[in-house]
Amino acid sequence: MKNVFLISVLLSALLGACTPAMQKSELFMELPDDCPTPDGMAIAPDGDLILACPNFADLSKPACLMRITKDGKISKWMNVPVLEETGWAAPMGITFDDEGDLFICDNQGWSGAEKARNKGRILCLKLDGYELKEVIEVATGMEHPNGIRFRNGKLYVTQSSLSSIQDPSGLLVSGVYCFDKNDMNIKVTNTKADKNLLTTVITKNKAVQYGLDGIVFDKEDNLYVGNFGDGTIHRITMNPDGNVIGNEIWAQDPSQLRTTDGMCMDDDGNIWVADFSENAVARIDKNGRIQRIAQSPDCDGSDGGLDQPGEPIVWNGQVIVSCFDIVTGPDKVNTKHDKPFTLAKLQLN
Repeated sequence: MKNVFLISVLLSALLGACTPAMQKSELFMELPDDCPTPDGMAIAPDGDLILACPNFADLSKPACLMRITKDGKISKWMNVPVLEETGWAAPMGITFDDEGDLFICDNQGWSGAEKARNKGRILCLKLDGYELKEVIEVATGMEHPNGIRFRNGKLYVTQSSLSSIQDPSGLLVSGVYCFDKNDMNIKVTNTKADKNLLTTVITKNKAVQYGLDGIVFDKEDNLYVGNFGDGTIHRITMNPDGNVIGNEIWAQDPSQLRTTDGMCMDDDGNIWVADFSENAVARIDKNGRIQRIAQSPDCDGSDGGLDQPGEPIVWNGQVIVSCFDIVTGPDKVNTKHDKPFTLAKLQLN
């Protein structure tokens, strides 16, 4: 028994040594008044960081894209082209393709406004460097396009809600869509009749009926998506033809990760996840082990606190986190929207 006890202590010590210590997030940048609601991010071909600001907290501010240079200077790059029917745009997830064009999830429906219902778009901004040459609508009529990634000539998009698809359980259905990067004017119906609908999941948490959100690929082309309400990460595997052959819950630990918003992957294959409701960021290793890396109480972000983190991204050797800071409710740490508007940062290692 003594030997068993000693072995147990030794194993605990070794596991503890491998566990990342909790960090205190730091302030990366205070954002200008143009950015009351920062969200998705992507790295431009020249290495600058692009930030999408849907500005749901103040719709009088045009939705825009901000450019942050490698030496930390921020400026407005452009206002996102609006949808004529609604008069606004709502850029959330963004991604560049291999030619330097930018694709945007224009999540019109997130606002809840009736006039924006099923008006979401996937936009392609054809660029010459930072000069806009053309705007193409890849897809229209989407209910809730949220996260987006480019991979092997294709665009993979999470739709956080597919309310037209009724599951017998009555629970929310959400899904992943796949488009060719050269597609134009695809009319989405938000039903299983959509040929671009790759796979679906159900959100079982009745208290938080919000579905797929963050999305990343690993080096082996496995697709990982976060089911926001359930706090789970699904691994989706595909055959060479792009057909789904597996969709399973790969990682789940409510004590370390309660909700899954934006996600990114570092060079070592770890997935970083914004835990929107808990004001926290978690890291998931290649074995699916989840560890909360940082957490903040309700705050205004002025000291670098995680003020409702929306998305992390690995940039210049650190993890930058956007602070969405708008949603409140009994399950949220965040209690109000307030200044300053911020990006936080965490140490990568």
